[in-house]
Amino acid sequence: MPVTSEANSTWTGSLTEGSGTVAFASSNLGTFPIDWKARSEGSSTTTTPEELIAAAHSACFSMALSHALAENGTPPERVNTSASVTFKPGTGITGSHLNVNAVVPGLTPEKFQEIADGAKTGCPVSQALAGIEITLEATLA
Repeated sequence: MPVTSEANSTWTGSLTEGSGTVAFASSNLGTFPIDWKARSEGSSTTTTPEELIAAAHSACFSMALSHALAENGTPPERVNTSASVTFKPGTGITGSHLNVNAVVPGLTPEKFQEIADGAKTGCPVSQALAGIEITLEATLA
């Protein structure tokens, strides 16, 4: 049975001078500010579409890796993933870099890398991002 997730954004003004907000239907966290300056120059206080994609990619990959490790008979104690999504003004989104560190008893680094590579390919968000380069650094803690 398919599940549909929703978010809403509101924008006022032109691209470069305007601003807006984004909110998630599933939470009571309120709204998050968005604007072009944050997207094109970076910001520690305003989110961007790329940061939202990075959150989705890191969460999806962590879930896919955890599942693959459990299917291998080596369930993880912990999986910590960051995703860095790159946006180049005038070009668009150019890549997503996954960096995962996990505690997985009884697994060699080589086997961990193999399973992580498979999770990167099998993750539904990775599949949705197939038009960009996706890289992976995977280490055992």
